[in-house]
Amino acid sequence: MNVLLISIDSLRRDFLGAYSDRPDVVDYDVETDNLDQFAERATVFNSHYAGSLPCMPARREWLAGVKEFLWRSWGPMEPFDDPIAKLSRDEGILTQLVTDHFHYFQHGSSGYYEDFNGFEFVRGNEYDAWQTSPRVPDEDFLDQLLNRDADPPESTQYLNRSAYARNAVDFEQEADYFAPKVFSRTAEWIRENQNWDQWFCYADSFDVHEPFDVPEPYASMYTDEDPTDPDLPVWPYYGPVNKGQSELTDRELDFVRSQFAGSVTMVDRWFGRVLDTLDETGLWDETMVIVTSDHGFALGDHGWIGKNDFTVYDVIAHTPLMVWHPGATEKRVSALTSAVDLYATMLEAMGIDAPSGTHSQSLMPLIRGMETDHRDSVLYGYWGTSVNVTDGEYTYHRPPESDSEAMYHSTMMQNPHSWFTPPTARSGVDAGEYLPYTSSSVWRYPADGWFQHRDERLYDTETDPGQTNNLVDDDSESVARLRSLLNDRLAAYDAPDSQWTRLGL
Repeated sequence: MNVLLISIDSLRRDFLGAYSDRPDVVDYDVETDNLDQFAERATVFNSHYAGSLPCMPARREWLAGVKEFLWRSWGPMEPFDDPIAKLSRDEGILTQLVTDHFHYFQHGSSGYYEDFNGFEFVRGNEYDAWQTSPRVPDEDFLDQLLNRDADPPESTQYLNRSAYARNAVDFEQEADYFAPKVFSRTAEWIRENQNWDQWFCYADSFDVHEPFDVPEPYASMYTDEDPTDPDLPVWPYYGPVNKGQSELTDRELDFVRSQFAGSVTMVDRWFGRVLDTLDETGLWDETMVIVTSDHGFALGDHGWIGKNDFTVYDVIAHTPLMVWHPGATEKRVSALTSAVDLYATMLEAMGIDAPSGTHSQSLMPLIRGMETDHRDSVLYGYWGTSVNVTDGEYTYHRPPESDSEAMYHSTMMQNPHSWFTPPTARSGVDAGEYLPYTSSSVWRYPADGWFQHRDERLYDTETDPGQTNNLVDDDSESVARLRSLLNDRLAAYDAPDSQWTRLGL
């Protein structure tokens, strides 16, 4: 069985026609004809949740089967991991990565692409250090990318965002943009390699991640504004929409939403090229196709824009998952599933035994109708902030009790705990067998956590899908049950002592 994994970064499930919960933040339907067409063919998962957030932690879950956020932040594949590309390649399966996701190639993110037989990097998205000219990018475009008051020319944000302005300076037509390149090249690769006995292809589209810079007709599809107006942002800052550098007027927020929607539709249309290629090559009967996202993106939901800085609401964590398998019997799956489960699922489809010690459970019994239950709870979150659990009906969000409790980052690699900075020397480092899923010794050192929220939260997502009514003071029975589930999940993962201490559990 071939496997085609397609991830669409930051894709909100409620923007897809396959899911009935259309977003409250817009009053229009977003065109997703090809994704909806694929959903009609595929098995659609209704209760699929993220695990480790954001971008690269999610990809380690998919590609190595490790739920990592309890032990470390953003980082590389580890030497003791069993990446799916390596396991496939060892079995003689042809492997390919097609992506514009530049985080694979920055400091602290090594090991994700090296095991593929081939990889294709579409250059220039987000902060990719690619083009160095023109020295001064178009000023009107920079106005749409930057908060000039918050970020003068010497600031890091200015340098990073102006890099995108240089990278996109020569874009003249739709085919020049990133999603068209990723999906058209994926379609070409499938066509070129259709006669291989077996292959695994991973198409990782950074769109619909910001910046929401899209060409016509998408830029005007969901707005009456002039999309080139320098007063209208296409790259919002993360944070509350009512204050600080992330503050947006109603007009600006409406425009950001329209450009996000336009990006979704552009991705959808070029994703259709892949569907057409599977039709033309007749590969549907021998190929599993998975479409998912690492997380969503808040567009004013709960008063926030972005994804990292606030409670991990369902707009971020409740992610789309649609799987085509020629042996499937189920069209809708209600069982609770987790991002990490894709690893074992893809290996089983390719006839490869999943290594012991991973956190992944194959979804194939659900897809084939052999099982109706999968997990009783799912744990998800960012390194060093709240730890969250859901049973598919309620979500429970447990913040740390204080910042004084040390968090320990555990890794075999040199200082992956970085974003856009080179590795730096660490103090307070020791080594030992600190990870329960490997006998390898790793470095362990104190490291700061992420952004925090301070209050405990409980939501009944069946009666309150928008998560507007915090029940933590009104439903003690459910609080106790979800807190018990959180304890059970932490115990099942053999979470480090520091997690229990900082959470007050």
